[in-house]
Order: sequence, then structure tokens, then C-alpha cells
Amino acid sequence: MRSQSVFTRLYPAAARAAADYADALNSAGAPSLSLAGLPVSVKDLFDVAGEPTSAGSMVLKSSPAAVADAPAVQRLREAGAAIIGKTNMTEFAFSGVGLNPHFGTPANPADHAVARIPGGSSSGAAVSVAAGMCVAGLGSDTGGSIRIPAALCGLVGFKPTARRVPTTGAIPLSTTLDSIGAITRSVEDCILIDNIIADHPLYVPELPIRDLRFAVPQTLMLDALESHIATSFSAALSRLSKAGARIIDAPFTLLGESAALNKFSGAEAFAWHRGLLADHEASYDARVVKRIKLGASMSAADYIDLHRVRRAWISSMEQEMEPFDALIMPTVPIVAPPIAELEASEDTFFKINAQLLRNPSTINLLDGCAVSLPCHAAGGLPAGFMIAGAAMTDRRILAIARAIEKVIQRA
Repeated sequence: MRSQSVFTRLYPAAARAAADYADALNSAGAPSLSLAGLPVSVKDLFDVAGEPTSAGSMVLKSSPAAVADAPAVQRLREAGAAIIGKTNMTEFAFSGVGLNPHFGTPANPADHAVARIPGGSSSGAAVSVAAGMCVAGLGSDTGGSIRIPAALCGLVGFKPTARRVPTTGAIPLSTTLDSIGAITRSVEDCILIDNIIADHPLYVPELPIRDLRFAVPQTLMLDALESHIATSFSAALSRLSKAGARIIDAPFTLLGESAALNKFSGAEAFAWHRGLLADHEASYDARVVKRIKLGASMSAADYIDLHRVRRAWISSMEQEMEPFDALIMPTVPIVAPPIAELEASEDTFFKINAQLLRNPSTINLLDGCAVSLPCHAAGGLPAGFMIAGAAMTDRRILAIARAIEKVIQRA
């Protein structure tokens, strides 16, 4: 069954112990922990002490056990979380689709009639929340791996500025772009998890929506939207405008350069995997291998140049963003397609993967932060609405996302 593909490992005894401890503290009148026995899942690329970290792969199943929890996992435990298990994912986090040939692909709970993709790479993290198994799923986001499954499953996903949450103890995809965040059912819950796992908690104020200036980038972000996504996004914009927000169509032609910059993951993944590929390539997902090997031909000089060009691009983008409180756009341009279509056709797989990554990956390149909110009408397939800002504007973006969430929620 697809539902059995949500987790790669379960921790029932440890989760019960955490819940019992929270109950004991409550009975003793002690101050309550912020997560106090609430069920939380963690993506399979995070270290959990005493076991190998497999990252959705069979290649690492015999690797040495982790000697300590990843800092993000440790901080969740200290906050009282009942960690119920490690969630399935795209192998080594290298796609936005969520397919996994080793552990199976968890079906998107948004559609009970058709088995649709959950999005990736944090596929099980999203499904664990959408199916009501836990209140939050800890995930990673290199090009949208939190926001894509959040959008496709009708959830909230927050990608913080990368430097705010330590990536220690997480198997890397791109050391330049990786960031750690959560998938939840509300912005408030994302704020709660972020304040636990980040090096420095944020005070996120209440923010009125009236007179906030939102830019809707006209380059790339609105291209080839499916009708359901376009209609849902337009309805959300209308609600924001009626609430007093100022919606400005802005060119942002610099976004057209993002595809040429989006080469960090291949190069950095190849550097990490080349030894494993030499001995175990046959055990990898062939589609993941194909993407990793794209980075094999990048020279050191080209890699250094890529960083230089990215820094200049970020500087120019931040100047263009300065007059606005946030950028807003559809998280992804399509609804979740059926799993069977992508399993059957490699061409379809790579086409859909590129569509899913297009919008969210620009924020990773920007070194920014972003929240994906559901904006679809009840009963329809999920559609995501993304609010994004520059690096270290997390406090403002979360405040704006919370204010927008109240306006665009649709009964």
C-alpha cells in the first residue's frame, strides 16, 4: 500500500516515552515544554543517534551508525517532541517529485481517488502531516523540497534563510543551497518549529495587511500555469487587494537568469557521491544518478565563477526587491500529477520535475526565505501561494505569511 511508504523507520517506544514524560511534567505542575509530547516526524537524511542515516537510499544501509542526533533533531527532542519516525524521501533529496523506487512512493492524501505524487524531496514529511500522523514534519529544502510537497499536499511549508538553522548531521545535497525547516498545517506552527530548531528564535509580531506592498514577478514565475493554479492564485490576490494590500506587477527580468545559475546541486552532489558511485552506482535510483552526473563536468574555475556570478545576481535582486515588503507568486505552476504517469515515463518525470522546481528554486539561489500557503478552494486539489523575501528577512516574511494566511483561507 502507498500509505506504508510514508516512513522508512518508526520509533513507537521512544515516542510513547516522550509523551509519558510530557504527561509526568504536567502532573507535577512543572513548566510545559513547547512541544510537550506532540508527534513530529523527521526526514530520513537527518542523523538519529545509534543508526545509519540512509537518505532514502539502499546505498548507505550498512554505513556506520550516527554517534549523535543532528542538532535540529536534538532541539526537537529537548522541546518535548515525540519523534515518531523517519520519513521517506526522494533518494538523496535530488528531485522535487517524491518518487522513491526503494521504499515506494507515498500517495498524496489530497486525492483519495487517484494516487498522485506528494512532491519532494520531503515527500513522507508532507504526507505524515497531511494524513494527520503528526503536527510537523522536519524537512530540508535545496530547491523547494519543503515548499513543493507543502503546496501539492495543501500544507504550510517554511524555508528559512539557510544560515539560521544548522545543517550539521544532515546528508547534504548542495552545501551552498541546503536549508532546514518544517511542514505544518499553519504558519503559527512553522514559527513554533523554527524557534526551536534555529540558532536564534524570532519574535514574529502581528502585522496588518493594509498598505503592505507585494510584488508579483512577471518574469518566469507566472509562465504556463495550469488553469486551477491560475484561478486559485488570482482569487488569493483579489482577497489581498480587498483587504487593503497593494499588489504590484513587477518585471523582475533578473529571474530569467536563474536557470543558468542553478548548477550548484549537481556539482556539489557529485563531489559528495563520486566515491559511492564508483562502487555502488547500480544500487542508486537511475534518475538520481543522471542528475548527480550532470555535475561531473564542472571545473573548479567554473564553480568559483558560479559563486561570483551568484553573489552579483543576489545583490541586484535585493536592490530590485527593496521597494516591496515581499514577493508573491504561485509556489508551483501545476497540481500534483498521478504517480503512474511519472513512473512510466522518464521524459514526463524530468518535465514535471523541472516545472515543480522552477519557482521555489529561485529563492534558494537568492539565499532567501519563503513560506508556501494553501490557497485553493475547499474540495479542489491543492494550490500553493508563496511569500518570499531576501536573506535574513525571516521575521518579516513569517509575519506577512501569517497575515496573508488569515485573508486567503478559503472555506
